[in-house]
Amino acid sequence: MIEAKNIHKFYGDLEVLKGVDLSIKKGEIVAIVGPSGAGKTTLLQILGTLDYPSKGKDSKLAISTKNILELKDNELSKFRNQHIGFIFQFHQLLPEFTALENVCIPAFIGNTSKKDAENKAKELLNFLGLSSRMHHKPNELSGGEQQRVAVARALINNPDVIFADEPSGNLDSSSAKNLHELFFTLRDTFNQTFVIVTHNKELAEMADRKLEMIDGKISNRPL
Repeated sequence: MIEAKNIHKFYGDLEVLKGVDLSIKKGEIVAIVGPSGAGKTTLLQILGTLDYPSKGKDSKLAISTKNILELKDNELSKFRNQHIGFIFQFHQLLPEFTALENVCIPAFIGNTSKKDAENKAKELLNFLGLSSRMHHKPNELSGGEQQRVAVARALINNPDVIFADEPSGNLDSSSAKNLHELFFTLRDTFNQTFVIVTHNKELAEMADRKLEMIDGKISNRPL
């Protein structure tokens, strides 16, 4: 599903990623943990094609057998829309749109018809227990409800993999627990692959595999 080899990232003279190697299987839930400043979010952004790695000898990034580093900008944008979903800590919902409209946005970007996009969005919102909230705007929803809308938005284009950056970091303990359990339900229902950066120990322990980043590298020490 994901194969990364010798991934480096420099910001000026600062080397944030120092030759990361990573392999993730289809349907796997992987948690990436580690101290602040270790490079977790930078790695997630590169794996999710939101940022480019610095050029390095023998560097490779493949998602669903597609060599990401060979794609032009327009090809990369299309690939990202069709194959990758994102969940962020602060939801990133557009405040002027309803839950239904927010979920539909990636589908509209992918040229899905309004009817088909709305039907799929309603199906997802029903699945996530938001059937009575789909016409509410984000400021009318609780934090947990907003995050479930963000999950539906991530799922709308049937992505191969979902990247989540501290997805429960802004939720109370009950909402966080529900969100964590939802990830596993989605994996079991839709065979979704999840790569999650988290400081939440409970979520990290639930994952199929936990990877620790230290000083820009994946640690080999036992967890």
